[in-house]
Amino acid sequence: MRKTFIGPHLRRLRLERGETQGAMARVLGISPSYVNLLENNERSVSVRVLLRVFEAYGVDWREIAEEDSTTQLADLRAIIQGPLFAQTRPDLPQLRAALVHAPGLVQAFKTLYRSYEVISDQLLSLTESGVPQLHAPPEAAVHDVFRTNRNHFRELEEAAMSFWPEGQIERDEIYVTLKHRLRDRLGVKVRLCPVEDLPGALRQYDEKRREILLSEALDQPNRTFQLVHVAGLLEQRALLDTLIRRSGILDPRGVARLRVELGNYFAAAVLMPYAAFMAEAKASKYDFDHIATRFGVSFEQACHRATTLQREGDQGVPFFFLRIDKGGNVSKRFNATDFHLAEYGGACPRLDVHTSFRTPGRIIPQFVEMPDRSQFFVFSRTVDRPTWARHAQDNRLAVAMGCAIQYAPEIGYAEGFSMAHARMTKIGINCRICPRANCDQRAYQAAILTQPVDMLRRGVTRFDVT
Repeated sequence: MRKTFIGPHLRRLRLERGETQGAMARVLGISPSYVNLLENNERSVSVRVLLRVFEAYGVDWREIAEEDSTTQLADLRAIIQGPLFAQTRPDLPQLRAALVHAPGLVQAFKTLYRSYEVISDQLLSLTESGVPQLHAPPEAAVHDVFRTNRNHFRELEEAAMSFWPEGQIERDEIYVTLKHRLRDRLGVKVRLCPVEDLPGALRQYDEKRREILLSEALDQPNRTFQLVHVAGLLEQRALLDTLIRRSGILDPRGVARLRVELGNYFAAAVLMPYAAFMAEAKASKYDFDHIATRFGVSFEQACHRATTLQREGDQGVPFFFLRIDKGGNVSKRFNATDFHLAEYGGACPRLDVHTSFRTPGRIIPQFVEMPDRSQFFVFSRTVDRPTWARHAQDNRLAVAMGCAIQYAPEIGYAEGFSMAHARMTKIGINCRICPRANCDQRAYQAAILTQPVDMLRRGVTRFDVT
């Protein structure tokens, strides 16, 4: 059976209540030395002790026993692939041992490396533009919260299941039912506005007038999504506050960003119930056009929802989700895989998500290999944004969905490819930190530990090294 270590969680629980190890030992009916061993991950916890923690402290044992070592291990493996560790790269058994026996040190190491990345980005920004970035973007902290939770929030799923007290509503009646619900339960009116009345905005909530203004530029799926989003922000305020406090984010920008993303998560869970969505995804082999039609949502919303199917005991294919604009800027990212998404800069130019703009609306499949030799199946497609004037036409973005290659047979978009002979495109995280030398798509040298350019040789790019 798999051993469960709860050291940091147990220590935090004890300190929050101001108890000594001896006091906790008396409550749990074990010895102080055993509490000490548990807190230092020198012993795995038994089911009996877990249940006693639940009874004595009133906490859900699943929260303190949640196995997050897979995510932590993936993060560590991604970090040590950088050129900074080329000469002193720990092996996999060493990483696993660190996670079990020194989880606090691992977290401190990750924090230090994240700070290093931020500072490197600030220096690059100063070099390139003369104006340094004074703060790390809040999206990085929000991404960490979602990654720590494996992109799945059980409390939000449960709240979404009880959103319709009278049972699931017919999909062609959801919009009108939402308007009545907002009016009757929250005293909030909904008004569809001409584009000129909401310049530069698609939705706005007027708290004083208790009114939601929706731009007529929104199509029907997005109007519905926005109403559920606002309903979630209002009705689930206490739950969102709890999740935000648990995240540890204190920066007001990060708090606001996280609240918005948790509201989006709730809205997706309401419109695409977990069990029904999972059944449709498996039956259709993750045909997201079909799924979007079945649930009355957009292609992007269906893709995003698929990344959250990580319920314990009922998991879907673990996906990562990436959205970019035509300039290559990454505007949204979510991850339930070992794939390491860049926190700063754009995506690797060798990813075919960039070329999907040439064939709007068509799926582009691709097999890729990271510098650590992990392999993934990725498929990309453009998505349209609201258009409200002729000068705003062709306002497209592109999304990429990816999974570890062993899950590719479960994805309909991979049909027709031989897994054993699939052509792998070698990619990196992005040019600033990619260790691949002499890549024909390199835009600039890696930020650190780069060899000098050979002045007597001109390679495929001006950054080639010998």
